[in-house]
Amino acid sequence: MALTGGSFELGPASGRLLLRTGRSGLGRRAGHDLTLEAARWSAQVSADLAEPAGSSVTAEIEAGSLEVREGTGGVLPLTDHDRSEIVKNIRGKVLHTSAHPAITFRSTSVEGTPESFTVEGDLTIMGVTRPVTVRGRVTGDRLTGGTTVVQSRWGIKPYSAMFGQLRVADPIEIEFDLTIP
Repeated sequence: MALTGGSFELGPASGRLLLRTGRSGLGRRAGHDLTLEAARWSAQVSADLAEPAGSSVTAEIEAGSLEVREGTGGVLPLTDHDRSEIVKNIRGKVLHTSAHPAITFRSTSVEGTPESFTVEGDLTIMGVTRPVTVRGRVTGDRLTGGTTVVQSRWGIKPYSAMFGQLRVADPIEIEFDLTIP
């Protein structure tokens, strides 16, 4: 099946929405590069293949639904305790999910073809809205793509430990791999 246009909804049953972090600082060898997955999210897509500029995307991620799926690198393997501490820190110290429960995206323009498109839009994290460019492609029934978010642009202080010697790198890669309904 290929993208034929029209309106459809996406969510966790459609595929994966991942965030990938890196490490920085003198103590970076001790930490892990993380793959986080949004467990609860939804997106509404209106695709106009004849006139891509008539297309639109809105999405909402429940900020407290981010879960650690993988941790690579580091001196020691990532434990279940590490995973729960990371999630606790993301919710309480990084994204402050009790005060800012949702991350939202609303497109402002769409250009290109199904094989290679860009979606310009406004991403709101912790009440701060900034423009982002999402790049993607449709291959058969798969919709893949992503963007890079620099946390400090949204007023987010990347998590640090060991008196600042180990830090999560400011840029975070956001990727999606979805099946088109």
